[in-house]
Amino acid sequence: MISTSSTLTQIAFAVCTALDRAGYTAVMTGGSAATFYAPRAYMSDDIDFVLTLRSSGGEDVLKELGYRRKHDFYVHAESRFPLEFPPGPLAIGEDQLTRWNTVRRRGQVLYVLTPTDSCRDRLASFLFWNDFSGLEQALAVCRSQRRRVQLKQVRDWCIREGHADKFRLFHARLIQGPSKS
Repeated sequence: MISTSSTLTQIAFAVCTALDRAGYTAVMTGGSAATFYAPRAYMSDDIDFVLTLRSSGGEDVLKELGYRRKHDFYVHAESRFPLEFPPGPLAIGEDQLTRWNTVRRRGQVLYVLTPTDSCRDRLASFLFWNDFSGLEQALAVCRSQRRRVQLKQVRDWCIREGHADKFRLFHARLIQGPSKS
């Protein structure tokens, strides 16, 4: 049950589980995936899912959870986290994704970008739109998940996307450590 005290992660598990049971594979992406991997460093204002497998009845599932559609997102009277469903396919830049993490807790499931892909996803906003908050989020995920983020994969992707210079800045900031503000 979703309530005013439900965390982003609790809601993500509830929504993903309900959609999964209805035949949907909804992969958590964006800032919400960054929050999942680096909750002390970044808090998303919404929860993003990309649907990779569709069946009928998705809106009915969300209604059963207490969500209603409002423009391009879904809101819940008891939650401050709206749900967004950006159009697929699930991709980061030119790379289409066919793998993600499956996390199970207490009979629930959450499909979420891998830590490496979450880092790349957040870094994409820096690469393509010079969004320095995306750089900070990518750094937070990478620092929080340092053993699970494949830096070579991130570097190679940045080079393929034509942004080796921005990877060098990212890497220098990563090595430098968190700023002392």
